[in-house]
Amino acid sequence: MDEILRYFPDLTDTQKELFVRAAELYRDLNAQINVISRKDIDNIFPHHILHSLAIAKAHPIPDGSVVMDLGCGGGFPGIPLAIMYPASRFILVDSVGKKIKVVSEVASALRLDNVEAVNKRAEELDVKVDYVVSRAVTDLKPFLGWCWDKVKGGDGHGVLCLKGGDLTEEISEGIQPYKGISLCRLYKISDMFDGEYFQTKKVLYIRKG
Repeated sequence: MDEILRYFPDLTDTQKELFVRAAELYRDLNAQINVISRKDIDNIFPHHILHSLAIAKAHPIPDGSVVMDLGCGGGFPGIPLAIMYPASRFILVDSVGKKIKVVSEVASALRLDNVEAVNKRAEELDVKVDYVVSRAVTDLKPFLGWCWDKVKGGDGHGVLCLKGGDLTEEISEGIQPYKGISLCRLYKISDMFDGEYFQTKKVLYIRKG
């Protein structure tokens, strides 16, 4: 938890408690349903929770926003962001049932009433949201194909992806087919958080309208 408080010292007592409980829940659930590498579960705070919160550092989400975590896996970045932004609504979507089961159990145990877990494919969704977030789901071009028409646009709305490595070619090819992109910006997570783990990791922000 110290890793989180170092960069987010203004968390409420409730948020602190929820982050600690979330880590405990993932450790317990991961023994039953492997959604985090068992070798990495001991690094849940820096590698999963803090990594997810890089989105909050790069582009804070306004209260009242509707955010979709597409391909949410076991709930990253959606669950940490839902704890960080209790006044916004989070729709966590994955086509794999066991992953959504974990999300549902974590959200229920933490009493996160701002989280909805949805077991569907992206193309089956009929929603309009302010932001789409993701963590290393797939290349940008197909990902935007799944979600770009679901982003409302305007007011800074857009897509926020946690990615790694050299993204030059992926971004160039990925954004070309899509209209309405008013900004495409990369934030280096190593500029936000210390540690070797974050050296090649980035937040990609694509603004619509």
